[in-house]
Amino acid sequence: MTEFPDAWYLILSSRLIPDLDGGYTISTLARARQMAEAGADGGRGPLLLTVDPGTAEAHTAHREEFVRRGAAAASGVFRNLFDEATGPAGGAADWALAAARPGHPDPALDYRTVADGAIELPVIVGDPDWHLTTAPVVIRDATGRTAGTVEGFGGLYRAWLTDVVRRLRAERDRPVVLVCESRQLGELLVAWDDPDVRIVHTVHTIHLDPPFTADAPVNPLWTRWLALAPRFDAVLWPTPWQRDEVRARFGDDRVDVVAPHGVAGPASPSTADRAGGPVVVLGRLAPGKRLDHAVRAFARVLAAVPHARLELWGDGAERARLEALVAAETGVGHAVTLPGLTADPGAVLDTAAMYLTTSAFEGQGLALVEALAHGAPVVAYDIRYGPRDMLAHGGGILVPDGDEQALADAITRLLTDADLRSRFSAEALAAASTLTPDAAMRTLAAVCADVLSRPARR
Repeated sequence: MTEFPDAWYLILSSRLIPDLDGGYTISTLARARQMAEAGADGGRGPLLLTVDPGTAEAHTAHREEFVRRGAAAASGVFRNLFDEATGPAGGAADWALAAARPGHPDPALDYRTVADGAIELPVIVGDPDWHLTTAPVVIRDATGRTAGTVEGFGGLYRAWLTDVVRRLRAERDRPVVLVCESRQLGELLVAWDDPDVRIVHTVHTIHLDPPFTADAPVNPLWTRWLALAPRFDAVLWPTPWQRDEVRARFGDDRVDVVAPHGVAGPASPSTADRAGGPVVVLGRLAPGKRLDHAVRAFARVLAAVPHARLELWGDGAERARLEALVAAETGVGHAVTLPGLTADPGAVLDTAAMYLTTSAFEGQGLALVEALAHGAPVVAYDIRYGPRDMLAHGGGILVPDGDEQALADAITRLLTDADLRSRFSAEALAAASTLTPDAAMRTLAAVCADVLSRPARR
């Protein structure tokens, strides 16, 4: 049984926008929904906090769309900093005015006016570390005059979070568990000194740059975060492989927990023979997914299985290039299609002969887990991170990374061997049984109990 400790629960994300940021948005919303279903805060679950400076109207539209899709239970679980930055009489809200100190805009910078004129943000161009700026953020009063400034985005974010927590404690005084889903935000929260807030930081993707080997260069966005990570109360890694490699290379001074994202499967998974079904890919049409490998490999598959079909579901920057590649590959135009986005990926997977992934890297691979939950056999490049751990107990074939001939051979083998498809389908369902929302929530509840049992590490 999952038992979350008695606490306020917050999930903090940089932004949550439909059809943006791929699996990150899906998994963040799923975590919030699963926490509520598992009984966190009496079934109310966490608040979903964001800090993107969009308009209140845009945020309302995003929330309504998430509710319509079933990705969120209700619009009321969302809160946004800039929606709450305007006071009832105009100008900045009380929390922003209280945080302001005497100061003026930086004359060397341009500023962007947001929150109906209550706040002006410095515009930092061409700097990947823009979020770390200490340039003054301008706070304006109801008359439009400068009431003062706060120090950078970090000062603004922490001031808002302090007010959110203050209001929750006024309703009921109890500890707070904040699940931080963004590295950039995590870097700014280590300076938040509230001793009754515990920060559990999640990981969504790989920390390495090409060639994505164990000794590959660390992505610059991760270098500083890894140095700060010991100050979080726990870090949730989606796979054992990534957790173990990080500990081997960077030490074990963090509280590292393997916590895969939970993916719900259908109530009655299909065990029917998938003969005649398509080979499917689900996800963003992005360079890192290397779908050109899938197209070229499939040209070889068609030589042995002329009636095979490949469906590349999703949308993204690579669509035009992939369409051109399909047209250029003689003999594949009739067999390879790009149907676009689907609102029902489960229906696609239920009739698929197999699920295919050719990514250069992953964090966990949510679509792969969803394929397993629907009993779809998997063919995957053996990349960091995800496929090796998710298929550790069967359910598919791992192929040497980048080997298009081996990829074609594995697809052909599965398409032409009904007994192997049936075996892998059964193994897929067994593998998915360890990656359910219930399993994920048991892990998260145990982490929350642990961090609340000891002082904050910040």
